[in-house]
Amino acid sequence: MDEVDSNFEALLTYLKEARGFDFTGYKRSSLVRRVNRRMSVVPATGYADYLDYLQVHPDEFTALFNTILINVTGFFRDPEAWEHLRTDVLIPLVAAKPPATPIRIWSAGCASGQEACTLAMLLAEILGPEEFRARVKIYATDVDEEQLTEARHAGYSLRDVTGVPPALLERYFEPAGNRYVFRKDMRRSIIYGRNDLVQDAPISRVDLLTCRNTLMYFNAETQARILGRFHFALSDGGTLFLGKAEMLLSHSSLFRPTDLKRRIFQKVSRGLSPIAAPRADQPPAPRPAELTGLDRVRNAALLAGPAAQVVVTADGLVALVNRQAETLFGVSARDAGRPFRDLDLSYRPVELRKYIEQAQVEQRVVHVTDVEYTRGSGGTVHLDIQVNPLIDVDAGVLGVGLIFHDVTAAKQLRVELEHANRELEAAYEELQSTNEELETTNEELQSTVEELETTNEELQSTNEELETMNEELQSTNDELQGINEQLQHSTAELDGANGFLDAILAGLRAGIAVVDRDLRVRVWNRQAEELWGLRASEAVDQHLLNLDIGLPVDRVRPLVKQSLAGDTETKAVELEAVNRRGRPITVRVACSPLLDRTGGPDGAIIVMEAD
Repeated sequence: MDEVDSNFEALLTYLKEARGFDFTGYKRSSLVRRVNRRMSVVPATGYADYLDYLQVHPDEFTALFNTILINVTGFFRDPEAWEHLRTDVLIPLVAAKPPATPIRIWSAGCASGQEACTLAMLLAEILGPEEFRARVKIYATDVDEEQLTEARHAGYSLRDVTGVPPALLERYFEPAGNRYVFRKDMRRSIIYGRNDLVQDAPISRVDLLTCRNTLMYFNAETQARILGRFHFALSDGGTLFLGKAEMLLSHSSLFRPTDLKRRIFQKVSRGLSPIAAPRADQPPAPRPAELTGLDRVRNAALLAGPAAQVVVTADGLVALVNRQAETLFGVSARDAGRPFRDLDLSYRPVELRKYIEQAQVEQRVVHVTDVEYTRGSGGTVHLDIQVNPLIDVDAGVLGVGLIFHDVTAAKQLRVELEHANRELEAAYEELQSTNEELETTNEELQSTVEELETTNEELQSTNEELETMNEELQSTNDELQGINEQLQHSTAELDGANGFLDAILAGLRAGIAVVDRDLRVRVWNRQAEELWGLRASEAVDQHLLNLDIGLPVDRVRPLVKQSLAGDTETKAVELEAVNRRGRPITVRVACSPLLDRTGGPDGAIIVMEAD
């Protein structure tokens, strides 16, 4: 670890010891960006210098925490996901609960409380206000005390409530000056409290747990610990609702996806089914007869089988061992007739006698999965063991057949897949974290703009006072004001034209690409992104023939060349292609020239429509 890293870790340790905020489990890339941003405001040249500044200026802790803890939230954020949660989770949850049974919900990382209020409104619409107040408890927690204080007041600006449908806004909010306050009788069902997901104990027996775009700030190890707490917190069959940056691809043993697109998961129960006790009236199995005729062929086929197999009689004697079992476990044909319990194989690599007994009693196949076995030579293999009861025509149990499947290669592939999934999640979460930081920056810029507008009004008032002293300056100022208004009008018209063009391109069902005379992409609409899986940011300014998409663009080039040559007739061709999901499709590609003001070709418009 270099000196910079050691100084940064020392800063995190100080924050944990001095203020109880443990940021050691957060992703370092995001933390470094946020701390560096705060260091650029105060006079600090390095992490060690900033640590000294914190020790001298205790008020800096609040500013630093507000910078690190990105609180981006909103009412009905991602409306499609909330609608799916209402129809496919909340309504079935209420229907499955007996009348008067409490409904417990945990909103982790609640920030200023918008998502907790959203849950309250949805459940009040389903249950009715009176039953909602009697049955529902929503536990809203966050690590930021300032945000919790704001959430408890439940007062929101007009901009904050833009995502609330008008009917719900009228029903559940009360105007108070220029703000909207969530109804007090509804607020009593929401319990706000501080909870550090890394250190504090989870809330238990909850039916629904929402934690949206919070896990993405933690590293993989801390995420695993938090998800373990979430698994404990949920009741059996409980639902976990995450943000669009969190996929849980590497935690399938804890949660299974019910709707991966909308990030809705269900708790996986860890309970094991008990092994049935042996029946007292189990009939004794007949002793096997000597091998004759076709039995010898069957016996030879068993010995040559690709999987290790051992056959045990109903009274616990080894009847047959094939060659693969000899190689893998060191047992041999000489062990035939010995009690199976005397072999190391009966208890190593796993206790097999209870599974043999279960298969005989229940007369069904028993599977033992993911068994690790270390050979005598030192190599380790992973086995799936299948215990098959051997039943004769009279339904009598003759014994069991043990089949050992070597799944080492499959196990390695699963490990590699989980590793790849974790890397994918980390990259996706880092991207979402950056997006949320940008949203926070935009809000700060908006606040700065509003302050500048206020300052501009004050300057205008001062300018009016000076009008009587300098008429020439006033005349010049009036002319500049007229030019400014004209520029604002032109800018508004330009913005409107751009928005209108973007709306048209986004609303078209066909993929649209516009290229210039050098065949470089200038426009790439949303349908083109959906069709080929290539974002506009990746396509714009790239050469058409260099695009890595499933369309044979070299066959489109002649159409484009004709349009650039001044041929005003629209040319079209049908091509076989592969869409972003890897499925073969037929695409009709049409090309027409993009004319400049003089009527000459300035580029080409390519229309791609899938059959």
